[in-house]
Amino acid sequence: MAKQPQKTSDTDGLMRLNRFLARAGVASRRRCDELIAAGSVRVNGKLPSGAGDRVDPTQDHVQVDGRRVNLPTRNEYILLHKRRDTIVTRNEQRGRATVFDDVPKVSDATVAVGRLDRDTTGVLLLTDDGELAFRLMHPKYRVAKRYVAVVEGFPSEGALLKLAKGVELEDGPTAPADIRLLPTEDRRRARIELILHEGRKHQVKRMCLAVGHKVRSLRRASFASLEVGNLRPGQHRPLRLDEIRRLRKQVGL
Repeated sequence: MAKQPQKTSDTDGLMRLNRFLARAGVASRRRCDELIAAGSVRVNGKLPSGAGDRVDPTQDHVQVDGRRVNLPTRNEYILLHKRRDTIVTRNEQRGRATVFDDVPKVSDATVAVGRLDRDTTGVLLLTDDGELAFRLMHPKYRVAKRYVAVVEGFPSEGALLKLAKGVELEDGPTAPADIRLLPTEDRRRARIELILHEGRKHQVKRMCLAVGHKVRSLRRASFASLEVGNLRPGQHRPLRLDEIRRLRKQVGL
């Protein structure tokens, strides 16, 4: 599997502790802040004063819950065409198929960037670049996610306008979205393209149901400009260097 080299330190050779942990694949930067505050992190055997402490990746001994962590010399960036009936987790206790069954030879630090429902298919990015993963999921960076939903019935212009402007859900109104009705030969079900810049749980399904149309199938057609191309469901490939650069540029890295 191809891996791409990435610079792992700031210009002066030191890194903020939370950024170091995120780049090491421990967790998102926000979760790393929580681990530091909870006393789970030691630097050279001592508790750090806070997430802003700076460490030397080549010299300092950093542990999380007693386990030493290091920056990877090279990061993994994998594009997976998620197949139906797989769940996005590594901690499956009930014997269900996971996306990692389709990508078995990845580092322990590699995680999925965001989640897709078990029955949702399409683009899924896997990486151990914690800082990139954090930014791609953060609403501040407005990363585009394009979905194609097949729904029961045909939404009216008013329903499509509501989806575009934002609908009220139990966790608050959705942000404006780009909505387009796609051609279909099915007389009972419509195809809707939705481009979102936020990522709530079951968001597309809840949005469509809020305007009276139950989702029957859902595919993420693109994520942050990535598309599956000719990958079949369950197949994956490493990202090209130009794709990695484009992702990082989108989120200011």
